[in-house]
Amino acid sequence: MDKLRLAFYSDTYSPAVDGVVISILNFKKELEKRGHKVYIFASGDSNAQRKFSSKDTFISRGIRFNPYPQYRVALFPYTSILKLNALKVDLIHAHTPFSMGMAALAIAKLGRYPLAGTFHTMINNKQIVDAYYPKNKFLREMTSKYMWKYAVFFYKQCNTTIVPSESIKKLMANAGVENIHVVPNSVDVHAFNPNVDGSSTRKKLGLSNRDKVILYVGRTSKEKRLEDLLKAVKVLSSKDNRIKLVIAGAGPALDHYKHLAVKLGIGNSTKFLGMVPHDKLPEIYAMSDVFSIPSTFETQGIVALEAMASGKPVVGANYLALKELIQSGVNGEKFDAGDYKGCAKQLTKVLNNSSTYNKGAVKTAQEFSIERTTDKLINAYRLLLSETR
Repeated sequence: MDKLRLAFYSDTYSPAVDGVVISILNFKKELEKRGHKVYIFASGDSNAQRKFSSKDTFISRGIRFNPYPQYRVALFPYTSILKLNALKVDLIHAHTPFSMGMAALAIAKLGRYPLAGTFHTMINNKQIVDAYYPKNKFLREMTSKYMWKYAVFFYKQCNTTIVPSESIKKLMANAGVENIHVVPNSVDVHAFNPNVDGSSTRKKLGLSNRDKVILYVGRTSKEKRLEDLLKAVKVLSSKDNRIKLVIAGAGPALDHYKHLAVKLGIGNSTKFLGMVPHDKLPEIYAMSDVFSIPSTFETQGIVALEAMASGKPVVGANYLALKELIQSGVNGEKFDAGDYKGCAKQLTKVLNNSSTYNKGAVKTAQEFSIERTTDKLINAYRLLLSETR
């Protein structure tokens, strides 16, 4: 089998830690393990340029995109075509549709490179619209409408569109996008596994063995709907003082949620850890009893997979990709989106029977191992190349 030379384009990259970045890094690691070569073209600031630029990673200076801070608008991304020609790249893979994605699209057209594009982010999600789009109602509605139209336009220009779940495939197909392949994001089942010992981490956080620990990992932003989880914990803690909530992650709404926890009277039973290095996350999952994700934003939910790989059941919103991923009675439970009382009820059910979900959670995660998902990604690449040559 010929070895591939690939160019990944993204508007978000290290030091940001989000689903797109984790997906890129996981696929790069496994592809190169198999002898393929992956070059990263991403936007970033001067610090990112100094720290992450290398012989195979090229950071374009970008300006901060204030509404969504982990994204940067690249200033001169089109010069990357000069590097692509020298690197003899076989195809381009755009992981975001914005400044770097547009550069990937233009360069693919100009240089006649096959182009794959992954739809990672629900840019028309209501919480995204409310939190990051213009406050004026008319401008917000117009921006939302045309951002979605732009996304559909972008992915229609790609030779193939890659989506992480069947629910997103249906969404894109209904919008008229063709040649769609489902390639789930992966989880490192070697790093995240049920044998990791979380007892020392629990102790460091001041949690006892008798505490019932609910965990959330991810961005602390409005589209993640953490208010539903905080309200659910208020319901639970009023009946059981052993209930503790740990939130690992940073984001624009971190202070908002800290204040909300205090307002709800659960400030003492809620711990905000801020940003946790990715290599420390296995211990964070290991010290918990259950993972909860109330978001209606997920195109797949890598953190839910990491929790399952760690042997932890997941309680999540019955919406989009989480609806597919969570199997009631097997690896977790679902509740209606926005129903914090339903969330509390399902958390109680899982906490009282957590051992019955552990094996099912691990088994689910193994289906999304880096090795298995990379097989699917390579198949999509091979088909794309066969169709465009």
